[in-house]
Amino acid sequence: MLPAIDSASDRPVFKQIADHVRDAINSGKLAPGDKVPSEAQLIEHYGVARMTVRNALQLVQSEGLTVAEHGRGVFVRRNPPVRRLASDRFARRHREQGKAAFIAETEGAGGKPAVDSIRVTEEDASADVQKRLGLQDDVRVVVRSRRYLINGRPVETATSYVPAAIARDTQIAQPDSGPGGIYARLEELGYRLDHFDEEIRSRMPLRDEITALKLPPGVPVFHLIRTAFAQDGRAVEVCDTVMSSDAYVLSYQLPAR
Repeated sequence: MLPAIDSASDRPVFKQIADHVRDAINSGKLAPGDKVPSEAQLIEHYGVARMTVRNALQLVQSEGLTVAEHGRGVFVRRNPPVRRLASDRFARRHREQGKAAFIAETEGAGGKPAVDSIRVTEEDASADVQKRLGLQDDVRVVVRSRRYLINGRPVETATSYVPAAIARDTQIAQPDSGPGGIYARLEELGYRLDHFDEEIRSRMPLRDEITALKLPPGVPVFHLIRTAFAQDGRAVEVCDTVMSSDAYVLSYQLPAR
């Protein structure tokens, strides 16, 4: 049961109602997938106008806690997180088992992985990609863009840039890069991977990212740029990734020496 409005508080009534709904979600009284009390129920409980209740529900939805389903009502958003283990996800054993990192980590979390919207082109490298790959001007790269889904829900988009001198006329330049993904193909080509550098920042999504990831209001994204290095020190791939922040837990194991 939701508490009553504090008439002595100077906090607006719609924000108090939003606080009550938010607290019910965060405490687990309303679990993921549960239906939030309807506008009519909230109006009756609080004795307020419909617009007051509507403003409260919109506030909670803008925070990414709920989703409105047309004709059904408002529900607590399901957020099945995938634990992204930075120290493990690119382990060679996954590639040797024929699994790319996304497949390995999603299956490890009990989810069903899928990839769609695959597009492969050859283009001039941007100034930033040139710098990260250590390329000269006017060098071409093979560009692989794709979208990742967990249990049918879009959670991530990624675009990889591989020097065309490496990837042209190989399976890396095909829509299906084969078991283990492009890192397995790079190692088959003799570029044994040594390490990965990643930069991560959080920001609000751009319009096309909202569309691709079907993001509700209030959900930020992780913007990650990764550079893969071979054992000879050569950068062999740059991957620009946008991740729905509520779908992942970023987990790291850092040595203390």
